[in-house]
Formats: sequence, structure tokens, C-alpha cells
Amino acid sequence: MNNKTYLTIGGANGELINQLAKLSNRHGMIDGATGTGKTVTLQVLAEGFSQLGVPVFVADIKGDLSGLAYEGKSHVKIDERLSKIPVEDFEFNANPVVFWDLFGKQGHPVRTTISEMGPLLLSNLLEINETQSGILYACFQIADDEGLLLLDLKDLRSMLSWMADNASDLSSNYGNISKTSIAAIQRRLLVLEQQGAKNFFGEPALQLRDFMQRDENGRGVINILDATKLSSQSPKLYASFLLWLLSELFEQLPEVGDANKPKLVFFFDEAHLLFDRAPRSLIDKIEQVVRLIRSKGVGIYFISQNPTDIPEDILGQLGLRIQHALRAFTPRDKKVVKTVADTFRPNPAFDCKQVITELETGEALVSVLDEKGSPTPVERTLISPPQSRIGPITSAERMDVIATSLIGDSYNESIDRNSAHEILQKRAQQTVTQLEKTKAEAPTRSSGQRRGSRQGVGEAMLKSVARSIGSTLGRRIIRGILGSMFGK
Repeated sequence: MNNKTYLTIGGANGELINQLAKLSNRHGMIDGATGTGKTVTLQVLAEGFSQLGVPVFVADIKGDLSGLAYEGKSHVKIDERLSKIPVEDFEFNANPVVFWDLFGKQGHPVRTTISEMGPLLLSNLLEINETQSGILYACFQIADDEGLLLLDLKDLRSMLSWMADNASDLSSNYGNISKTSIAAIQRRLLVLEQQGAKNFFGEPALQLRDFMQRDENGRGVINILDATKLSSQSPKLYASFLLWLLSELFEQLPEVGDANKPKLVFFFDEAHLLFDRAPRSLIDKIEQVVRLIRSKGVGIYFISQNPTDIPEDILGQLGLRIQHALRAFTPRDKKVVKTVADTFRPNPAFDCKQVITELETGEALVSVLDEKGSPTPVERTLISPPQSRIGPITSAERMDVIATSLIGDSYNESIDRNSAHEILQKRAQQTVTQLEKTKAEAPTRSSGQRRGSRQGVGEAMLKSVARSIGSTLGRRIIRGILGSMFGK
């Protein structure tokens, strides 16, 4: 690992544009229209942080970032770019990479538990209304009070069914428990499961220490989440995972003060997905975490096609700004361009508003923070070429990286602990056993008395309960259904 205190972004007017490592926890943003070079810029920053010994997390939307794992090769365009930028000792290098995948196909499986996700993020993931969200909050509280672990989706479904069956008993302590709202949540859970969330919720849950590793040479490991299908097929799951990971970092990491470099750098690609249709309560939480997490040594970098995708309160907290070209074909586009230009510290050498629409691919307007933490005047910058491969690697190359990664096979096999679903199922079986015993001990009718062809209500219920054990209904039975019979 080198001893540099900065990473190189590119060059302008014959001089390098560098980002100070000690100010890299002040967050940043890369934005611009499709095809303007954002992905390569992200790649340059990721490998720059890795060389500084800073672990990196990045979501790979298009599959192009997998090239970080292999060294690049000389190319006429790279040579041309290097001739215009005074990059010191440029050489092609691979980076230490760990691949992750929520579906467990293109990388190590990523899991968390329902309890760790929490009701706020889960409500946003399910896209439920305020009343239904209240039911979900009650579900988590009741599970805590009952000592029931919510680890996976079947735990949550069983818990909600438990609540529906005991709504009248629970309402006195937890407010109105609407069976209609519970049914709506259950339907949303089925949709979520079809989108692949069944693989995401469970154990072993991701340990943050595995995201914050260095290799034997002291280089920060670049964690690449395969999001090629996730972001398009399950955008809410993608956004919720990233927000969960961010909140876990905030809650678990200690304060570090003014460090000489970040402990971790986080890249949010397709940043608009984090805020689309998110409730105000969640956006407020994100803004709070972004504001405070830099004291934990975490730098957050948003990547988006349009800076207006990011709430203003968050935009105001971003130190590094890398603006690729924007289009200005409509009145709305022109208004965005003017707004963006006005946010930069002006450079008297050019008209920022005009240049934004003229930038070529691989060129950007860049503003960094100086030693005092103030934004520098914006510079028209040629982005440095990456030292690793540009573009995706082959499936065989990916499998080689996965097979030899630092993570090993610790996440490969899922674990199904004794949690809410299993406990509620056991209670149901105990209830049926008690009913059978009660029936056996009941006085028998006289031999001369013929039983009518129509069975009693209690007997019919007993048979129904017995038949349902092992079925979905059976797993939902708890003390509230027959509690009055046994005084429980």
C-alpha cells in the first residue's frame, strides 16, 4: 500500500485534481446523463480508495464494475488520455474484490433478518399505508414481548397470523389489530417473496466486519454487490438493502473523530431509487444518517443521472462533486442545468452553465474540498483512466474470484433456527394435544343413546384443528383461538 494522502480524480490545465483522503468522509456525488462516463469515474474512485487502504462497497448495476478484479490493458484511448494528464507512475493493476449477490448466484449470499431490517424499512419495502405500517410496528413489539425471534419471512407471516387470530385479546395492549390490514400485509409479503426476498431474509446474517477488510498488502477490499437484476426487477428490495446496510453501519461503528482517511466508502448507484415514493419519515432518517455517519468514518457517494434526484438537505452535505454532461433539450432540463451550475463555486475561466452541456465522455466538472474543508472553484477535468479492466469479466473469471475470496464459504449455507414460526407451530401442536386429551376424558354417552348424525360444534372444531396441523392454518393456531377453553 502506498503512503499517499490523496487519490487522483483527473487532470485540468496540466495539473492533477486530487481528493484529500482525510476529507473523503465528507461524502460526494457523481452524476450526469447516460453514456457520459459515470461508471468509469466510479471505478477510478473505488480503486483509488482501495489503494489508500480504505474498504469500499459499490453496487454494480450494469455488471461493468466486475472489471475491478482484473488488471487493465493498454489501449489507444487510454494512452491518449494519459498523454493529457500528468498521472504519476501509472500502471495497470487488479484490486482485491469480493463479489456479493442477494440471490447468491453471482457472489456470496447476502442475508439479514426481519428483526434487523426493522419496521420502518420493512414498511417502505412493502409499500404499505400508514395504518398497515402501524400494524407492522405492533408486530415487532409483540414479538419482543413474547420472546419470539423474527428471522425470515415465514416467521413474519406466522406472527401476523398469530396476531389476526388473537386480535381482540391483543387490542387492549397494542391498539386496534385490523384483520383486514394484516391480510393486506400478507399479500404484500407474497409479492415480496416472488421478487426474491426469501433468499435475503434469514441467517447467517451479514457481518459488517466482512465488508471492512484489507488484503495482505494493506489494500482495501472492494465489495461489489451484483445488482444487474435486483435494481430492475426488485428496485424496492435493492433500495431497502442499501438503506439497511447504511443504518447498520451508523448504529454499530464507533465514533472516530478526524481520521486521516475513511474506515469505509459507500457508493450508492441509481440513487433516485433510495428516495422514490419513500415516506417523509424515512427520508428524514436518511438525511440524519448521512449528516452524522461521517463522524463514524464512513464516506457516502451518490451516483445519479440527475442531481435533483437527491433531496436538497443531502445535497448540501456533499463535499466532492463530479458533474458529467447533462442534456438541455426541454425547459425543465435547462432549469436543472442552471440549478446545477449555481451550486458550484464559480471559475472565472469559463461559463459553468454552458460547459455542462458541452462536456465530452470521460470529462467532468469537478469540485473538491481544500485543506480547510471549503469547496474549490470548479474545474473542467479529464477523468483519469482506471488501472483495472474496463468492462465486465467473464463468468469463469468471476467464479475464480469467488472461490478464492477472503470470505470463504461462511455464508454459503443458510441456517434455520428455532424462531417465531417454529415456536408458534409447536404451540399449535400442544393445543391440539390438549384438546384430544380433553375429548378422551369427557364422559361418554350411555350405550343406549345413539349419537346423532350431526356432530357438535366443539367436536367439529376439534377435528378441524387436528386436520390442520402441518398445514399453513395449523401453524397459525395459538393460545388466543381456544384460550377461553383452557383459561390461558
